[in-house]
Parts: sequence; C-alpha cells; structure tokens
Amino acid sequence: MAEKTRIPESAQPDDAVGYLAHAETNIEINYAAVMGLKRDLSLTGNEFSNTATWFFITYLIAEVPNVYFLQKVPAAKWLGVNVFLWGVAAAASAGSQNYGGLQFYTRSEQAPRFMFWYTGLGVAQILGGIISYGFQHVQNTSIDGWRIMFLVMGLVTMLVGVLSFFFIPDTPIKASWLSDSEKVALLQHVGENKTGVWSSKVNMKQIWEALMDIQLWLLTLTTILISISSGVVTTYSATLISGFGFSGPISALLNTPSGLISIVFTLVVGYGIRKFSHRWAWLVFCTIPGIIGGGLMSFLPKSNTAGVLMGLYLVNAIVATLPILYQWTMANCAGHTKRAFASALVAGSFSVGNIIGPQTFQASDAPEYQPAKISVLATQAAAAVVAVALFLYYMWENRQRDKKQGVENEAVADEKWAGLTDKQNSSFRYVY
Repeated sequence: MAEKTRIPESAQPDDAVGYLAHAETNIEINYAAVMGLKRDLSLTGNEFSNTATWFFITYLIAEVPNVYFLQKVPAAKWLGVNVFLWGVAAAASAGSQNYGGLQFYTRSEQAPRFMFWYTGLGVAQILGGIISYGFQHVQNTSIDGWRIMFLVMGLVTMLVGVLSFFFIPDTPIKASWLSDSEKVALLQHVGENKTGVWSSKVNMKQIWEALMDIQLWLLTLTTILISISSGVVTTYSATLISGFGFSGPISALLNTPSGLISIVFTLVVGYGIRKFSHRWAWLVFCTIPGIIGGGLMSFLPKSNTAGVLMGLYLVNAIVATLPILYQWTMANCAGHTKRAFASALVAGSFSVGNIIGPQTFQASDAPEYQPAKISVLATQAAAAVVAVALFLYYMWENRQRDKKQGVENEAVADEKWAGLTDKQNSSFRYVY
C-alpha cells in the first residue's frame, strides 16, 4: 500500500516549524541583549540591529534550496535534520567573541492545531524571561550567563531535532501507530482539501503559476508587514524595557507578560477560525491591539512607564497573525510544487520583514527609538488593509467559479487525487 498510495499534500508536515524555531532564536537574542551580550562582544552603533538583520538574510537565502529539498527528501527527516542543525547553530552562538562571529488534518482542522502549536512562541517568551533572569544570577568568572543560555537552549533544540528525525512520520502511511484501515480512512479524510498529492518531481509549470498568482503576492505583502512588527517586538522588547532604567534581570521578567498576550490571542484565534472561519477578520482583529499598542509606545511620554509597557505588551497580539498567514497559504495553494514554492515564498517574506524590522532601530534614535515604534503602528494598519483585500479577492474568485460550475460538485471523482493546482481544479474553493 505504501508504494501505490498517493499521499495527499495536506498530509505532509509543513516546514512551518522553522518559522517558530527562528522566532524563538530572536527571543534568545532579545534576552541576551540585556544579559551583557552587547557589552561582552563590544557591539556599538547599529551592530546589534545588523546582527538580527544578517540572521534573516541567511534564512532568506536558505529558502531557495529548501523548495528543492521539500520535494526530494521525506518531510519529517528534513525537519529533524534542520532542527538539529539549528540547535548546533544556537549552541555555537555561545562561542562568539566579537561582532563578526555571531499534518494530518483538513483545512478547517489545521488552523486550531497550527495555532495551538504556535503558542510555543509565547511560552518561549515567558520561559525565556525566567531562564534569562536565572542565568543572569550565575556567578562564573570563566563563562558569561548569556553564553550558558545559548549552550543550554542549543543542546535542547538538538535533542528535539533527533527526536523529530526518528519519531515523526513523514506521511500517514508511515505512522506505525495506525492500522492499515485507519491509514486509508485518514487519507480519505484529508482528501477533501483537494490540495494535491505528494510528488518528488519539481513541476516548473506550477512554479510559474505561483509567480503569476495574485493571492500569493498579497499573502507575501501581508507577511512582510506583519513580520516588520514581530521582528521589532521579539528582538527589541527587552531592550526597550531596559530603557526605562530597569536592570537586566528585571527587564527580562517584565517582558514575560508579552508571552501571555501572545498565547491568549493565538488560542482565541485558533478557536475562532475553527468555529467561524473568516481568517481575514481574525487577522484584522489581532492588528487592532497591535495598532493601539504601537500608538501607546509612540506617543505616550516616557515618564508614563505603565502606559508604554502596556503598549509593548499589546503589540504582541500580532504574533497570532503569523500562523494565520502560514496556514492560510497552505490551505489555498494546491499542487505539491506550488505548495512548496508558496511555503518558501511566505517564509522568505517573513525573513524580509525581519530584515527590515531591526533596521528601524538606529543608534541615533536611542533611547526612545521613535521611528521604530511608529513603524509598528503603520505596518499593522497596512496589514489589516491588505487582509481585507485578500478577503475580497477570494470571495470574488469563488463566485466566479460558482457561476461557471453552477454549484460545487464532485463531477470528477478523482479530482482530489489528481495533483491539480488550485487554478486547475474547478471544484477547488478558497477559504477566507
């Protein structure tokens, strides 16, 4: 059965865990900044901002071969290798001495599970603050606290990578805990997504279709706008808090409520999408506290510490919009090569936003960093507008298909197994 069964594309693990791993590394850098990293590595001027920027430049470059390997290598094995190597890179950061050295579900089911998984980012913010606070009290003359933190977190990540490699199945067919009848039932269950089947061949026509697909460019633009803000809060929030005069340990602890805000909004949005759909509305919903938070950060006087801190916390609601975008992309792109390309494109746009975000923090703007704060407000408002445009496009496209087909039907029984793209499959309907 394993050799003949065509695996639905939606039954393949996405590379989205990479987004979370990279965001969590930003959190480590965020806390390391108030643990003495800048001082120990003699970072001056915009060098800390540049460090965060270069990190995402390399991430962007890596997405090019990633499209190829997602086609050629079993997904879970590729995931395990990448997570392990990510742990190696995180642990190796402890050795820096200077600036130069530093789904097995339907579309409606995917959203709440994806969002629940993504709460790991909020948990990381909370645990990161506590871990940072603890390591800042480590008294060791031979190694700095932030170096120990990178080593520990890197080793833990490497362990997770090894476990992922050996225990996460690449497809339902390879899930050892399922019987043959359960595997068949599961394949039929996810077949309703009509997102195509797994294939090791790169289909250049699907890549060209993706390049010409307006929905992908709107999703890309939204991701860039959101990521500019998320890059700001995940990389610089502890630095902004320390600007009020708090010590490094206290700054780390005061940043932990940001994780709670992230978790709450992510869970609420995951439930809301599962219950009511309308991803676009939930995305706009999350940008509202982001806009309010950006306004509080930008226009309240620094003397109003509580108000500015509340603004900083509210901005973290935008974290919940990123898994919406990742899952939205996967739900509306059919055809294995197109899905892999779309995933890489959105991941690349995530990198672009995070390249731009840290650069809004210029040394000449310290300690207020007013332009960076205003950029949070502006990008969130723009993202909300583009999300509405996506909603209107999907609604229009579905209506056009309904007119051509009359009503959605199953005229071609094998449509869901034919490996068609969303443009080629007349019965495909976009979710919004």
